[in-house]
Amino acid sequence: MLRKTLVTTAAAATVAAFTALAPLSPTALAGTQDTAGAPGEHTVVVYRVPTHDPADAKKLISSGYDLIERRQGNDLFVMGGPETADGLRRLGFAPTAAETMRKPLPRTPHTARPAGGVDDTYYGGYHTVDAHYAHLDQTASQHPDMAKVVTYGQSWLKQKGRGGHDLKAICITKIKKGDCALNPESAKPRFFLMSQVHAREITTGEVSWRWIDTLTKDYGKDPDITALMDSTEMWVVPISNPDGVDIVAQGGDNPILQRKNANDSNGGDCGTNGQTGVDLNRNMDTHWGGEGTSTEPCSEIYLGPKADSEPENAALQDLFRKLYPAVRTGTGDSDPAPDTAKGMMISLHSDASMVLLPWEADHTLHTGNDKALRALSGKLGSLTNYPSGQAGEILYDASGGNDDWTYDKLGLASLTIEIGDVDGRGCSGFTPKFSCQESYFWPKMKPALLYAAQQSAAPYRTTSEGR
Repeated sequence: MLRKTLVTTAAAATVAAFTALAPLSPTALAGTQDTAGAPGEHTVVVYRVPTHDPADAKKLISSGYDLIERRQGNDLFVMGGPETADGLRRLGFAPTAAETMRKPLPRTPHTARPAGGVDDTYYGGYHTVDAHYAHLDQTASQHPDMAKVVTYGQSWLKQKGRGGHDLKAICITKIKKGDCALNPESAKPRFFLMSQVHAREITTGEVSWRWIDTLTKDYGKDPDITALMDSTEMWVVPISNPDGVDIVAQGGDNPILQRKNANDSNGGDCGTNGQTGVDLNRNMDTHWGGEGTSTEPCSEIYLGPKADSEPENAALQDLFRKLYPAVRTGTGDSDPAPDTAKGMMISLHSDASMVLLPWEADHTLHTGNDKALRALSGKLGSLTNYPSGQAGEILYDASGGNDDWTYDKLGLASLTIEIGDVDGRGCSGFTPKFSCQESYFWPKMKPALLYAAQQSAAPYRTTSEGR
């Protein structure tokens, strides 16, 4: 297990966010081999890819490229190796290398490790899965009148007896009789926050950590937090993909860029040309197999052998059904949830700097609550200085995601916030320096999460009325 005291000694020499790296031109990268550098490492390059047609994103995805969650104007970004530039040119694109780094290759954990405590960190302060879970237990122990930890399932590795983790959530509210029960007919409205579905998006887990602390420590001190805690249940899943996060943390000061879970049963050794596992945000049974997915097991957006195949998703869906009633009046894409529906869900990702609303699978389709969801996402966009819209309108279509599923199956007002650096603070990329969390991301995210949670009593009504 990686300890804070071990990590920080080498951090100054090894820690580098994407934007801190000197750009290399494709010419300079020509001839660079993946076998260069330390054993077990490979060269990772982020390419800026100018596009001229809305279909270009689909072309990149269908060709197997790792199209990351970032967009600037009409420029998309692809992550790959030194050889990726030639493949992009053969498709008719003109890539330029924006960032490059040496990164260790993923290694699937096969055995359980000793559990770490709340101070168990890597890469300058980012918390491991064990630290997050210890934090949940510590919060419930220190605030028994405000917090309750719920185990809702097991990760893929845990189910296979190969280590892994339980799946854990925490309910935070000023607890009254009947609160935090696994019952969809709750007295209080519920606000649900989830993070690190994609393991390498490490900022998201830290935002959830700070949200938990703010709710419990500021109760009775901050009138807005106090009112929220008295009226609303806040549910948090800080680590949705614990097996994947374990792989990320294996890199220590040089985090492994694992996106998917650790399910290695669907394909062979992917080497440096891909990554084993299933993309949990392409595996949900809503528009499954549509745009923005791949059937290739080594692809970063591999959708899995069937919808809901992954235990992390099946368990999460079961938790959602226990917390929220299904209120949509039909199953068609345009069938609405009633404007009296309660509850909100936000899934945190990085680092596109956007607020996204359903349908993310297909921007030509609109939900029956489109106006209210756009108003809500627009308000969150104004608080974060992020653009808002459906994914295909401002980023690219992506099917089988969490917020589409919770809206589709339950009628729950659901959004994705892609956390990123729109202010040039040197905090962009999947692995920004840890100091960005307290100095930049949390001051940006706190008012957005507070506003979203405050809308949980009637999200479709309050947004349409402009409050």
